[in-house]
Amino acid sequence: MRKIVVPTDFSENAFNALKYACQIFKYEHCDIFILHAYADEVYKLGLQLERSELETLKKDTLQKSDSALQDVLKAIREYSPNPDHHYKTLSAFGTLTDEINDLVNAENMDIVVMGTRGKTDDRTITFGSNTIQVLKYVQCPVMAIPSGYAFQVPKKMLFPTNYLIPYKRRELKLLCEMADSYRAAITMLYIDPVEHLSLRQEDNMKFLKECLYKPKLQFDTGPQGEKAGVILDYIGKHDMQLLVMVNSRHSHVEDMLYPSTIDKLGLELRIPFLVLQNLAR
Repeated sequence: MRKIVVPTDFSENAFNALKYACQIFKYEHCDIFILHAYADEVYKLGLQLERSELETLKKDTLQKSDSALQDVLKAIREYSPNPDHHYKTLSAFGTLTDEINDLVNAENMDIVVMGTRGKTDDRTITFGSNTIQVLKYVQCPVMAIPSGYAFQVPKKMLFPTNYLIPYKRRELKLLCEMADSYRAAITMLYIDPVEHLSLRQEDNMKFLKECLYKPKLQFDTGPQGEKAGVILDYIGKHDMQLLVMVNSRHSHVEDMLYPSTIDKLGLELRIPFLVLQNLAR
């Protein structure tokens, strides 16, 4: 049983991510948790309130959240009446990252699927602040879906790596099964100034091959340059449908998430972005 959490702020972007989750895992038995964390909106609205008034606001916001979640539930069941998908809705008074992590730990979640941007839908940025926090700090794989992205069968997946980061077998199994569902090919793109692999890198490459044994694996080397730019250029030239990276200190993910790099490159990632976590769980 695949366990998926899809956070929502009731925006079109959030619902689009929910639709993508239903599509990408349509061949699997899934428990899909639709989560709305509402602490930020309560505190924003209650800046000038007394404690007693704040408690009333919390109750009102909870009721509105529960009602909106039922609307989302009705809409997704109409969109994807998959008998193998079971939905649960949750309203939580807390920050989004904390509530997702609590749910990940309590339910042993496999993956988070969310939009790259929320209600504000600021088209001058690639990732909204909530998405960046979730990508960087949530303790399970996170897939971010670009605004307005229409589902495409992910036949070609790109996995940039320097083969130095330890990989988690469980998370590679998730990727392996996703790719196998669509008979996809995964391209391992090596981006590093050192041309020859060390013994550690060779062992990590061997581990990847052992874990990703179902899909077709291809190996390529990217040119030297700004890593984010190299990755985006490769995506465009080879028509990739999914980008996969590992979140770890000094990994390529940093180049994709830091706003200064995004602004400098004019980054606009137009395909789903799956981040595997190298964090304690």
